[in-house]
Amino acid sequence: MRFATWVQDGQVTTGVASDDGLHAFDRQTTILELVRAGLPVAFEAGAAALGKRPVDLAAVRLLPPIEPPTVRDFAAFEEHVDGVARSVTAAAEVEPEWYKRPVFYFGNPYAMIGAHDDVAVPPGCQVMDYELEVAAIVSRDGSSVTPAEARDYIFGYTIFNDWSARDLQAGEMKVGLGPAKGKDFATTLGPFLVTADELDPFLTADGLLDIDGTVSVNGTVIGRDNLRNMSWSFDELLAQASRGTWVKSGDVLGSGTLGNGGCLGELWGRSGTRTPEPLQPGDVVEMTVATLGTIRNTVVPGPEAPAIREARRHDWKAQRRN
Repeated sequence: MRFATWVQDGQVTTGVASDDGLHAFDRQTTILELVRAGLPVAFEAGAAALGKRPVDLAAVRLLPPIEPPTVRDFAAFEEHVDGVARSVTAAAEVEPEWYKRPVFYFGNPYAMIGAHDDVAVPPGCQVMDYELEVAAIVSRDGSSVTPAEARDYIFGYTIFNDWSARDLQAGEMKVGLGPAKGKDFATTLGPFLVTADELDPFLTADGLLDIDGTVSVNGTVIGRDNLRNMSWSFDELLAQASRGTWVKSGDVLGSGTLGNGGCLGELWGRSGTRTPEPLQPGDVVEMTVATLGTIRNTVVPGPEAPAIREARRHDWKAQRRN
């Protein structure tokens, strides 16, 4: 089943998507509330909605299907990590620590945009990039969940594009923190939240999803990869996210960027040049993942923002000597 959130005539509506269009729930509720209620309740609400007259998808604006309480974005594709390390941090190879465990950064849950929304260039950015990913949505609360248990904690999946300001990111990460402003300006989530059972037929023996993802810029395919190339499964990512802490219903777990052109930064790292060129206003980025659908966003000029002064320098060494 595919759950959706949309705006029509200024009103936010939730429901399910079918080949005929969008079907609103009898009783309006957020998708986050539905996820927290559990899959049986969600399926019941969705089945009832499918009996209602559909709304044309072209007549509405899709919002992110869910407003997540937290966003963790992993880096589970070695090919991506290898290329981006070369372009962002000038590393010659993948950091050996990467192989020991799945790592993630916390994203900004307030930066979610819809499947067809414009995406603004962030202030100060000259090197903008896309990132083709898939996200799992947590179905219920859990702590220190084992990989064997984790499948029961996944409600469903959606396409995830954590847009990146590579020049801002590179500067921030020299400090040993980040990414921060290099990442938190926009993340596309959508078009729908597809329940996990629809992807079960594509599970491999080791728990990976055998589904293709592609990304194009202005109609030219730039990247293509398969989720079976993840170095850890979503079950293992969820286990790591919950290790010694909690994951809760509605939390988003990003796969990390697919390889083979899943982002421009990977290609730049391998070629040593910014080819293809960084994204510019007017560029249209389209991502398609089998079973999950398609998102399509247009890059637009961003807002001006007030400058932040450089650090005040204090002679703390002299102060300590005195």
